Amino acid sequence: MAALLQSRAVTDSPPLLPPSDEAPPQRRIRSFVLRAGRTTAGQEKALSELGPRFLLPYAQAPLDAAEAFGRQAPLILEIGFGMGEATAHIAQLRPDDNFLCCEVHEPGVGALLRRMGEQGIANIRILRHDAVEVLTHMLAPDQLDGVHIFFPDPWHKKRHHKRRLIQPPLVALLASRIKPGGYLHCATDWQPYAEQMLHVLSGEPQLANTSQDWAERPAYRPLTKFENRGLRLGHGVWDLVFRRGTYGNCQIL
Repeated sequence: MAALLQSRAVTDSPPLLPPSDEAPPQRRIRSFVLRAGRTTAGQEKALSELGPRFLLPYAQAPLDAAEAFGRQAPLILEIGFGMGEATAHIAQLRPDDNFLCCEVHEPGVGALLRRMGEQGIANIRILRHDAVEVLTHMLAPDQLDGVHIFFPDPWHKKRHHKRRLIQPPLVALLASRIKPGGYLHCATDWQPYAEQMLHVLSGEPQLANTSQDWAERPAYRPLTKFENRGLRLGHGVWDLVFRRGTYGNCQIL
C-alpha cells in the first residue's frame, strides 16, 4: 500500500557477546517497520469510538474467530493494509467473508476504522501487532481461507533485500496456516520484487501457482489511486495467486 507504513521483514542482529560454544540466537522476522505519521482528528475519533468494537487485543493464545466476529465465516488474513482503502472495498464486496487485518501504523488503523464507520462495514477486525507473532501464536494450522499481502515495501537497494517481507520462512508459516484449497494473493508494483516473490512462492512445496507465472488481477482487488497513477505513468503491477493443496470452498472472484 502507498502509505507511510508498509509491511516488511527485518532481521535483528544479535548483540555482541563473548565467544561461546552455544549457538547464536535466531534472527527474528518482523512484518513491519514503524515510520512517522500524524493521526488526524477524524482518525483519532474513529480509534476512540470504533476501536473498542473492531480492534482485537494481541494474546499468545489461539484466536476464536467465530467469537471475535460474532459468526462463522471464511477467514481472510491481510498483512499491512496501509490506509485501508482496498481493505474496505474488498470487505464490502465480500460480505460473507471475515477479514482479520494486521497493521501497526496508527493513522492507517484510524483511517480504516473511519471508513468502516462511514460505510457500515462490520466484517473486519484489526490487530495492531506484528503479523508474524499473530501467525505464530494466535492462528492455528489450516485456519485461514486466504491471505492478502498487497504492495509490501520493496526495499529497492540490494543490500536491503533481506528486509523484504516475502521470504521462505514466512511463506512456509503462511502456508501452514492456510487450509487446503485456500489461497495466498500478493501484489507489487516493483518488478524485481515480483520476480523474487514468484521464486520464493514457487519454492514452497505446500503451494501451487494458479497461473503460469503472473495472475490476472482478481476482480475483488481494486485499483487504488496510487496504482492508477502508476499505470498512467507506464508502471507495471504484478499479482501472484497461489493455492495450498487441492481446491476447496474458498473462491477467488
